[in-house]
Amino acid sequence: MRGRLIILLLILAACGVGSSPAAAQGPPPPAVPLSSGWAHAPDPGDSGLRRGWSRGGPAAGWKPVGVPHLFDRVPVEERFSGRVGWYRARFRAPAAQDGVRWGFRFEQVRRQARVWLNGREVGRHSDPYVPFEVPATGLRPGRTNTLVVRVDSRKGPEPREGWWNWGGISRPVTLVPRGQAMLDDVGVLSDVDCPDGGADRCAASIIVDGTVSHRRSGTLAPTVAVTLTAPDGTVSRGASKVRALRKGERARIRFSVPVRGTPQLWSPDSPTLYRAQVTTRIGDRVVQVDEKRVGLRQVSVRNGMLTLNGRAVDLRGASIQEDLAGRGPALSEADMDLIVEELQEVGANVTRAHYLLNDRLLDRFDEAGILVWNQAPVYHRDDLLVTAEQRARELRTLRGTVIAARSHPSVITHSVANELAPDADDVPGTAAFLRSARGVVHDLDPTVPVSVDLLSYPGYDRQEAFARYDLLGINSYYGWYKGKKTRSTANLGDLEPFLADMRAKYPASALVLTEFGAESTYAGPRTEKETFAFQSDYVSEVLQIVDRSPFLGGAIYWTLHEFAVKPDWDGGANRDVPRDGIHNKGLISYTGDRKEAWAVAREHFRDTPLYRDQALAAGGVANGGGGIRTGLLVAFVTAFVLGLIVLDAWVLGGILGDRRRRARAAVETE
Repeated sequence: MRGRLIILLLILAACGVGSSPAAAQGPPPPAVPLSSGWAHAPDPGDSGLRRGWSRGGPAAGWKPVGVPHLFDRVPVEERFSGRVGWYRARFRAPAAQDGVRWGFRFEQVRRQARVWLNGREVGRHSDPYVPFEVPATGLRPGRTNTLVVRVDSRKGPEPREGWWNWGGISRPVTLVPRGQAMLDDVGVLSDVDCPDGGADRCAASIIVDGTVSHRRSGTLAPTVAVTLTAPDGTVSRGASKVRALRKGERARIRFSVPVRGTPQLWSPDSPTLYRAQVTTRIGDRVVQVDEKRVGLRQVSVRNGMLTLNGRAVDLRGASIQEDLAGRGPALSEADMDLIVEELQEVGANVTRAHYLLNDRLLDRFDEAGILVWNQAPVYHRDDLLVTAEQRARELRTLRGTVIAARSHPSVITHSVANELAPDADDVPGTAAFLRSARGVVHDLDPTVPVSVDLLSYPGYDRQEAFARYDLLGINSYYGWYKGKKTRSTANLGDLEPFLADMRAKYPASALVLTEFGAESTYAGPRTEKETFAFQSDYVSEVLQIVDRSPFLGGAIYWTLHEFAVKPDWDGGANRDVPRDGIHNKGLISYTGDRKEAWAVAREHFRDTPLYRDQALAAGGVANGGGGIRTGLLVAFVTAFVLGLIVLDAWVLGGILGDRRRRARAAVETE
């Protein structure tokens, strides 16, 4: 009897009955969005710190706002250099839960933030383009709390940026639960192996990557587990145990889990998404749960060509700035839906931006099957890469950009910088940054090519700093900007030989035309720069050059929408006309009107197959997959030639048959 009782107790223990109170506790509470309860107070004289506003702000002058929020939703020239503003949120915190602490996650604050909770400073952040988190030290569970944020958007000439200097809390803020052990920067990456052209024979795994930290007393050995659920319900599981951590220690964790069943691949024509749940445990207790949507896809460079799921691609699309008239980058859900709809309407299968895009917008690109060229905002920053300290700061921005975007299947590359010195080998700081940056990206996301976007001045020798990169973006404004005195880009006809020269210099790297465009603001002659007609012809001619360059992986127009830029922006047409601080290269005006070039781009984008093997079937590879019209022409010629061959065979057969009949007759006569 006693033996039976022992066996019964063991069974009950295995089933979790009679376990410890810690094991019996449920999962951590959900995150709490902080979108309401905010107020804003301007601080034009920057006197708020001295006056003690960190304890709750001024007695008067607050205006109720919702977050995201900007100081000014309309770009006003005299405010481009930035100013200071304060935000205050009063919210009721969740009830206390054993083992759970909290933090504040800010998706984006432009530019610098200092954060106080109930009068106590809890954190600072100075990068305007990557998310950050500060601890909610001193949070009062179950009671009303006061969160105060001082935002400073002031900037000088550096860092150089090609867009408006917006100020404010431009993306959401969330109160997030944090357990005894924390899994930071978690990524779930797609690791797919496809043979050339063999997407139906791909093998797939997922990679879970992150950093586990222990911020309490004692020693812990957490376990990180992942459950991946396919659309058809097939489940794949895996886990890895972290080494024992003492208080304050951190440890990197990375493990791979094979995907059960036949992989359902993600692509623009079939954006299939899996659900991934990453669970961090201490013993039996769940201390953190992270949810991701994962797409299984392979992006690689083979023989100098960019491929998706083993097939060479020929991308077409338009870049974006997160800037819509009257809202700037403080985008609503409807604004993000509009961006996706317009990209789809113009036939784009790829987009690009100069900085990390809103995570909710990346979610939409995952769902819509729109590829994303992800880029760190290291733009024309050679002067900020001179010292080791400066380079470390830019590498932190790059790291944050990659970590935030790497779980999205729509992201096909991480570009480390945009338009650095074209003679990078001779600029020590730039060359050093490029060496380090490549390693950072490969470490954080080994599943996609690492890229860098280049200026298109002619005559530079091959740069080893660029040759190390898998993928090179080429920003070309041949035929629009004049270029430099000894390196002219004034003639559009020079673009084609420049592209061929880049292919010869960098044969192992895939090449994509990542920028091209022309300003347009009024109706006028096709020969006159800045007219709508000139822009239309420019778009058409550049895309024809791309069609004739089959070694390119595609082209991305700059940009889909017009956007606000520095007040002295002249557009490049060298015309003496009033300027409004709007970058006018967009296919859509700042007020939302479609230009003539929109229709030109739409026709070409829609006519160009995504995959080059599709273009081959249509007869378009010789001109870079130039589209359905070219394919029909080639098909007609092919049919005509085949017809001649059949006719020749018929005639020849008749001649030979006649000879055979005469020969038989001669034999019979003999």
